[in-house]
Amino acid sequence: MIIKACATRLSRIVLPLTLLAVGTSFVPSAIAQQTRLYNPIPLPSSNQVSDTLSERDIPTGDGGFARDYLVRFNQGDNIAIDLVSDQFDTIVALMSPEGATLAENDDGPDGTTNSLLFTRITQTGNYIVRVRSFGETGGGAFTLRVTRLRPI
Repeated sequence: MIIKACATRLSRIVLPLTLLAVGTSFVPSAIAQQTRLYNPIPLPSSNQVSDTLSERDIPTGDGGFARDYLVRFNQGDNIAIDLVSDQFDTIVALMSPEGATLAENDDGPDGTTNSLLFTRITQTGNYIVRVRSFGETGGGAFTLRVTRLRPI
């Protein structure tokens, strides 16, 4: 009787500990899956991409969406980032390797809702070029072009 009582008490302790051990063994894989949720798209070597912004992309909180492209820049690069779409009002942003927004442009100088951004890179690293829609203007097809400008 004493052995049965001890076995019952022991099972009440061991079972929760076993479940705790099993539950925590899944935490590293859950963390690994979470870190894979954000994967900026490497910009092709042509430095141009035609793509589509949709509700499957990053929600901006304004009712719109964003898509990120990874680009390597060198210190001293002068760049132009051109974002064109006939289907939504574009905004282009350049984010530093640390994630800070360095520059952003809504409407380009041509009077359209396309975006054109000029900037100089002060530190070598991997940058994010973020394509997004203005407010709730949705998404659609766009063309993104990154140009390294050369002095004449």
